[in-house]
Amino acid sequence: MSAKVIDRNRVLFSWAMLTPFLLLFAIFVVYPLIQSAFLAANQTFGPGTRTFVGTKNFQLLLADPVFWKSIGNTFIYALGSLFIQLPLAFALALALNSSKLRGKGIYRLIFFSPQLMGLVFVSILGALAFEKRAGLVNQAIAFITRNEKFLEIDWLQQHVMATLILISLWLYVGFNMIYFLAALQSVDKSLMEAAEIDGAGPLGKLRHVIYPSVKPVATFVILLSMIGSLQLFELPYILLESSGGPDNRGLTIVMYLYQNGFDLGDLGYASAIGWVLALILIALALVQIKMTRAQEVNA
Repeated sequence: MSAKVIDRNRVLFSWAMLTPFLLLFAIFVVYPLIQSAFLAANQTFGPGTRTFVGTKNFQLLLADPVFWKSIGNTFIYALGSLFIQLPLAFALALALNSSKLRGKGIYRLIFFSPQLMGLVFVSILGALAFEKRAGLVNQAIAFITRNEKFLEIDWLQQHVMATLILISLWLYVGFNMIYFLAALQSVDKSLMEAAEIDGAGPLGKLRHVIYPSVKPVATFVILLSMIGSLQLFELPYILLESSGGPDNRGLTIVMYLYQNGFDLGDLGYASAIGWVLALILIALALVQIKMTRAQEVNA
């Protein structure tokens, strides 16, 4: 058998192996994207009636104050995840990576266990914990401060985004901690020993040894956290009973998409919201990749 025939057979075999994936990718990714782009150029009244409007949906979207409210709420939540949740997850990972700590397995299970319960169950527990008067959070604050006025704090009415951030902290801090812990356990011990010999303290080792070693994982976790934050839906949907809360204080981008697409039946406007969200996610990913490459070049 000639070399050309063998090469052709290899190519045909490769395409035959790729065909199932390509078919599934075309059906479940390419076709929905094309359909979504087509819907974004139409105004729909339920699934059966539509009118072509071109770019009007995007023009209305840019002038929609509720949309900008949902953008602001979503980014507030994302910043809370970035500057509160991830540093705390990294601090917990540092503590659990210490050789002096006993019972590490129990602590890992405690911090990771909210992930095992599921988002819906955690949301229900969170709603109960932040209830006015009877909630565990208000009861604890009133007990510590010896002041019963804190029992009247209505978290889900007055401090919606703070409540969402705190519940997410409980839900995801252990999940992100696992990533950081895995990265810390791969740090070269010889570098740590060399830093100690050179007289580096805890902060010196953290800055010059630990951080450069875990930076690739940290970059991945930051990107993953930002994408997940911008796609926030289930938690506020359950906590606020499918509404955006008072004055839309808990309305997120995906919740607004859901309201327009499924509650109001305007799938075209919802598709336009989805494309704006997709562009935001792509932009964030590109910025993160560019920053990572710049750091690698400078290093």
